[in-house]
Amino acid sequence: MSSILNQEDVYINGDGETSRDFCYIDNTVQMNLLAATTENDDAVDRVYNVALNDRTSLNELYQMIEERLIQRVQGLEKKEPVYRGFRAGDVRHSQANIDKAKLLLGYHPEYNISLGMDEAMDWYVNSLIS
Repeated sequence: MSSILNQEDVYINGDGETSRDFCYIDNTVQMNLLAATTENDDAVDRVYNVALNDRTSLNELYQMIEERLIQRVQGLEKKEPVYRGFRAGDVRHSQANIDKAKLLLGYHPEYNISLGMDEAMDWYVNSLIS
């Protein structure tokens, strides 16, 4: 097990309730394939948001990561994050609008953040911690 997991603090800027519309990579691949293969002329040469149209706070994200790591890494225990000041200019909440992608490309994200993390966590543990 990596010493990083046992000794290093995890810092969260602000109170951890800042939220983002985190998106798993397979949703991005899905969107690119839809855009590249569309036969809808109205969908061509447009800019699209690739997201979930959902928000996850940094505290929720930390908990999801922690729970999955504890399940996979023997001896790892819960550890509270260290909160520090908000970053200047940081947006408190952001959530992408994916209505255009749904309408013109038929985009419907297959993975929420939890499912995406379930898919990816074994790779992270095996590749980065071992």
